[in-house]
Amino acid sequence: MKYARAIAFAAFTSIALISAGCAVVRGQETASSYVDDAAITTSIKAKFIDDKIVSASSISVETLNGTVQLSGFAKNAAEKTQAEEIARKTNNVRSVRNDIVVRP
Repeated sequence: MKYARAIAFAAFTSIALISAGCAVVRGQETASSYVDDAAITTSIKAKFIDDKIVSASSISVETLNGTVQLSGFAKNAAEKTQAEEIARKTNNVRSVRNDIVVRP
């Protein structure tokens, strides 16, 4: 499990760093804030992978200037709430917007 987590963390970090230049070119954020946002997103996704309630593959995480947006689908209200709690407790998160939809 530790190896899977390490591989997932490395993959998320690599993707975030590779695409960092694109966001800066568009003028949306500074390079340092983009890297901070990518680190927040990566940290939340890694916590989702370790969590027994939250399905990391069903919930998307995007971060802009410390504001985290969660979207996707949850199996139940407990999963939606747990995902939001994980995001809120992550370092450097200013606010969380929970747009997760609970499937009936």
